[in-house]
Amino acid sequence: MKNYILSALLLFTTLLTAQNAIIKGVLKNEFKEPIEGVAVTSSKYGTVTNNKGEYTLTVAADIEITVIFTHVSYKTFQKKVKIPKNKTFRFSPTLTSKVEEMNEVVIENSKREAQGIINVDPLKATKIPGAKEGVENILLTLAGVNNNNELSTQYNVRGGNFDENLVYINGIEVYRPFLVRTGQQEGLSFVNENLAQNVNFSAGGFQAKYGDKLSSVLDITYRTPDEFAANISASLLGASATVEGTLFDKKLSVLLGARYRNNSLLINSKDIETNAEPNFTDVQLFLSYLINEKFKIDFLGVYSLNNYNYTPKSRSTKFGTISDPLELIVFYEGQEKDAFQTLFGAVNGTYSVNKHLKLGLTTSVYHTVEQEHYDIFATYNLGEVNADFGSDNFGEVAFSEGIGSQLNHGRNDLDALISAVEFKGTYKKNNHQIDFGIKYKNEDIRDRIKEWEVIDSVGFSVRPPHHSSNNQPYEPYTSPIEPYQNVQAQNNVKIDRLVWFAQYSKNAFINNHKIWYNVGLRSHNWNVNGEDITTANQITYSLRGQFAIKPDWEKDMLFRISGGMYHQPPFYKELRNFEGNVVPTVDAQKSLQVVLGNDYSFNLWSRPFKLVTELYYKSLSDVNIYTVDNVRIRYIANNNATAYATGLDLRLNGEFVPGTESWISIGFLKTEENYNNQGYIARPTDQRFKFGMLFQDYMPNIPNVRMYLNLVYNTGVPGGAPSYTNPYDYQNRLNDYKRADIGVSYVFTDAKNQKNSGWLKNFKELSIGAEIYNLFDVQNSITNTWVRDAYSKQYYAIPNYMTPRVFNVKMQMKF
Repeated sequence: MKNYILSALLLFTTLLTAQNAIIKGVLKNEFKEPIEGVAVTSSKYGTVTNNKGEYTLTVAADIEITVIFTHVSYKTFQKKVKIPKNKTFRFSPTLTSKVEEMNEVVIENSKREAQGIINVDPLKATKIPGAKEGVENILLTLAGVNNNNELSTQYNVRGGNFDENLVYINGIEVYRPFLVRTGQQEGLSFVNENLAQNVNFSAGGFQAKYGDKLSSVLDITYRTPDEFAANISASLLGASATVEGTLFDKKLSVLLGARYRNNSLLINSKDIETNAEPNFTDVQLFLSYLINEKFKIDFLGVYSLNNYNYTPKSRSTKFGTISDPLELIVFYEGQEKDAFQTLFGAVNGTYSVNKHLKLGLTTSVYHTVEQEHYDIFATYNLGEVNADFGSDNFGEVAFSEGIGSQLNHGRNDLDALISAVEFKGTYKKNNHQIDFGIKYKNEDIRDRIKEWEVIDSVGFSVRPPHHSSNNQPYEPYTSPIEPYQNVQAQNNVKIDRLVWFAQYSKNAFINNHKIWYNVGLRSHNWNVNGEDITTANQITYSLRGQFAIKPDWEKDMLFRISGGMYHQPPFYKELRNFEGNVVPTVDAQKSLQVVLGNDYSFNLWSRPFKLVTELYYKSLSDVNIYTVDNVRIRYIANNNATAYATGLDLRLNGEFVPGTESWISIGFLKTEENYNNQGYIARPTDQRFKFGMLFQDYMPNIPNVRMYLNLVYNTGVPGGAPSYTNPYDYQNRLNDYKRADIGVSYVFTDAKNQKNSGWLKNFKELSIGAEIYNLFDVQNSITNTWVRDAYSKQYYAIPNYMTPRVFNVKMQMKF
């Protein structure tokens, strides 16, 4: 019996072996030297060359296969073969060195590290789970970058607000909407992560060549394709498609992306019962035409339409404590209809005069038409909840403490046309580099803001906080009834700007220590004029510098210091005060900044890791203070404050799991402001502690099953007070923000595991997965609704909760 079993096993092994073939050879370079460590792969088979360059690879027989030879120092080589079963095919190609390409990559990486720039893989933006997927979703896992609103793509950096961040696409500055009040109105980010090739981010201390903002720079480069490819992704929240390729003998590269998103799944899961139809669409086209070896023209066009239709029905929110539970019940009438339409076009010509000098000319036009119309009437009942476990009415409202209503009305419209022309140049010779540029920009903005709120509490109209004196019942009150809030203004404003910069950079050595330094100067002149306002003209200069040294030590360390003068001339929103009127004399906000940084690269568990540490301090003057309500920022439109921000950022990234990159970020921050010498108080962005983690993993026995975890913990920021109140009277903080998003996907095929047979051979990538947003169903609040108790004259702050746990399904395909 044993002999039969043994014979059967031998026969089975022979049959399996008979379906295979063998490839053998010796790999050498152009100098006829054997190459060790070349990966030789074909489908699920693989091997590595020995110290003599020899390899032996078992492959599938009688079908056409592709054998791939890869090595970090040589260009990848591929060979298609078809070998009969039980035959041996000898193949010994010569691999070509890619030393020049590797040197360029090393130089670029060193430059980014020296400048304190973080490079983010745009592919991660399409895979990392989050209610708002995209590049900004990854940024929020970095130390020093915060936002407690998962429905928003905006972010605060090291104590700054949303308006203090620069965003560039292919060197062209882009803008965020003006009228957006809530994260759920925002729609899609301007940046299409499916088109991006490079994503660079600096959280402070950036060079003079970047614009005039106080906080950060996000620099995106869209890719120039060299072959046809297509990408489709879809989920319960929307879909996107990308097509790319070349025409006219590869002189014209075409990159086209379209996105659609519907946030109903997220909005309808909140504690407000609604009929919401938020749909957001955008189409982006990037063309690159190579006229000759020296001259290239690029075009970037964007069209986006965000519609936000919102009809609230009712709301039930429980809050308070275990001993004193309360519930707010609201019934709504009315609706909100918002529309944000954007057109953007830019043409860039780049001319290489010679191997040292490159010149570029860019023209761009940005046009946005925004509408925010709403009439919402709400009646509310604030009551005590029965907390007696033994009662038949446990959990129900037992006593009403406040009954009232409010009516909100808005007819806000904005039309903005921003056009610019910019000339830039770069001169490189040996280790020296000079960058220079000059830009003219015109901003033509037509804005009408009409919004008011009337609050009624048991038949009495609640007057605004600073109404005239009321001595009832001793004296009759004869003043007219006033809305609690009332803003009505119309502005037609034009702003002309002339900006120039020049900077010098150099790579050098001190003994055997590598150094890099940069020094630059910027000038910004702006003129504000328009109907019924006084013309104002101002100019500002800012000097910035960076220095980095990489010591010739056994440990891989890099030290850097950067900073200087960072001035932010006012944009239109910063000129508009609480009453909606433009104040043309608002000066630039100014800051002196210094950033000390260290990068330490090391191996842990025989895998690469890097620890990045940055200590920063900002001293701000001529500060234009503001209030934040959800994502709406309103400025006081003067420069009567000083402020500071200081903190420490830590980021450890590496292969916590072999073959995958993850990171942990920790940030400490303190930022305060002093308005009219009343003393220092916390700014609205005072996020004292931040912990973020981006973790990737896979199942060892089933590597095609992959997991992504996005974890954020932020301490509470000052907020939740009504936006019209004095911040010196309200310094209470919102609750801590805690959120975990997880995604699990099964990868049928991708670049690492390409299928060359069967139905999967038509795909470059195919994956299907599921995502859970807010895994632990934490109730995070972003603002408060204020309700008045008519009996005690007390106001209650009812938290407005963000999204609860939500389940999503996602599919990605690449061809």
